[in-house]
Amino acid sequence: MKYSPWSHERAVALLATLREEKGAVLMALQLMQSEFGYVDKACVELIAQTFNKSRADVHGVLTFYHDLRTTPPPPHEISICVAEACQAVGARELERDVKAKFPQETRESYCFGNCALGPAVMVDGTIIGRATLEKIEVARQ
Repeated sequence: MKYSPWSHERAVALLATLREEKGAVLMALQLMQSEFGYVDKACVELIAQTFNKSRADVHGVLTFYHDLRTTPPPPHEISICVAEACQAVGARELERDVKAKFPQETRESYCFGNCALGPAVMVDGTIIGRATLEKIEVARQ
């Protein structure tokens, strides 16, 4: 995935598109991450000011959701579904192998809605069904 480099001006412009939305803190955090690849610390203050919330409120939302990150992403993002259906067809074993090979890129997720083709893995936003280490290596290229 390609992300824009962090820019205060770009962040302000993006937040302006959500200014009229009610309860837009989560949407704002997701928007920052989709644009920059992560939520920069400066975004917390910007979002708080934009939506008249406290920094603590914004920080609470940011830290509650595990898919939001506060550091730049690794070169590739590998999410392995560890919901029950995928576990039943080897997701935990696959997770162990993938984490051993790509420790900084790998994280757990719960259900991509691809249960019939488990174990399901998402590599850089693309879902892979009946995932294997070999398929993941190809998808990273």
